[in-house]
Amino acid sequence: MSLLATVTLPDLAIFILGAALCVTGALGIILTKNPVHAALSLVMTLFGIAVLFIELQADFLAAVQIIVYAGAIVVLFLFVIMFLGVDKEEDLSIEPIVAQRPLAAILVTALMASIVALGFIGHFEVGPPSQTAALTGGGGNVADLGKAVFTTYLFAFEATAGLLVIAVIGAVVLARRSGDDEGSDAMLMEELS
Repeated sequence: MSLLATVTLPDLAIFILGAALCVTGALGIILTKNPVHAALSLVMTLFGIAVLFIELQADFLAAVQIIVYAGAIVVLFLFVIMFLGVDKEEDLSIEPIVAQRPLAAILVTALMASIVALGFIGHFEVGPPSQTAALTGGGGNVADLGKAVFTTYLFAFEATAGLLVIAVIGAVVLARRSGDDEGSDAMLMEELS
């Protein structure tokens, strides 16, 4: 039985929709010149990935994809873009690192050639989806994941939250210093407290 025989029309339509969202968003990230528009295109890409997770019946991963990545992380990107003023025009003809563009072109070409070579020489097998054993315990995967995050991995979870807060404060400090205002540090500390 081939893999194409097991695909239903709604599955195919949802996959095409999710893939189109991902590819359109990715092209928007690459082709747009405005960083705010690029961040919004990233939201479209992440939403497309969430649609694909729903198609794979990974509802928890889809919810995390939307809440954490499309919500929190992209909002953090937008704050950094706004604070640092990245949306201002810069002179792209000046290269801060000599020969970075030719080196980047060579590396991208080598990466694409290796991916194509892997496709030709790799012997990939397509078969039925893998079967797994029944869950142990009564709570399911989400309950086990929640228990692990808030017991075993609590320190790593809290350290990540602390690092994100430090990154936002650092972006605010850098944005304030670029204005060369006297007393901006005192104003910043007053705003944060």
